[in-house]
Amino acid sequence: MNRYYYDLHIHSCLSPCGDDDNTPNNIAGMASLCGLNIVALTDHNSTANCPAFFEAARRYGIIPVAGMELTTSEDIHIICLFETLEGAMAFGEKVKEYRIPIENRPDIFGSQQILDGQDNIIGEEKNLLINATLISVEEVPSLIAEFGGICYPAHIDRQSNGIISVLGTFPVTPHFNCVEFHDGSKATEYVQKYGLQDKKIIVSSDAHNLTDMRDRQNYFELDDEPYSSDFVRSQLFKHLR
Repeated sequence: MNRYYYDLHIHSCLSPCGDDDNTPNNIAGMASLCGLNIVALTDHNSTANCPAFFEAARRYGIIPVAGMELTTSEDIHIICLFETLEGAMAFGEKVKEYRIPIENRPDIFGSQQILDGQDNIIGEEKNLLINATLISVEEVPSLIAEFGGICYPAHIDRQSNGIISVLGTFPVTPHFNCVEFHDGSKATEYVQKYGLQDKKIIVSSDAHNLTDMRDRQNYFELDDEPYSSDFVRSQLFKHLR
């Protein structure tokens, strides 16, 4: 068992609210400087930059996780993580069926750039990614499971798009094994107040700029023998499940 420092909530330049400098290579490079070992790319309602991030992460010795920050029909943010890149990309295609097609205004919301592994721009998402989808919070866990993924509510300690701030409490259903905090110092208060003793606590940055990324603070202890990035990633998912 070894410690693996993580950040499982980072946005690239594909998210309109993400800085244009948050390219897959810059994220991987900054993660390395921060001493992180496992990093998830979680753009709003899209996985289109995950292949580029996987390529960049390999160059920097980072174990990548393909993910998405899904916005439910209730306007709740849910972190969706996938054990394989293929599963994430298939889920990304599925989510397109549930997105409401509103054309992006880059001058207002920011650009939504799709990059390759060398940070070359190869496309741009034309429809806005930050609005709510037609997927309800009740539907998310079963839909994610179809693609080999896991999910949990994002930044439950925040007023904006947090499951508690939207619903007024933490729901009994659907069941989530994990919850995410932006500020880990609030975890004890929330666990006691909302009865979250059975949840695994995850603390992530929700970085939209490179300077938002944090030096290594939070870790999982994972079995890593015989070592490979695929094996460590599988052990991460075993732990979170």
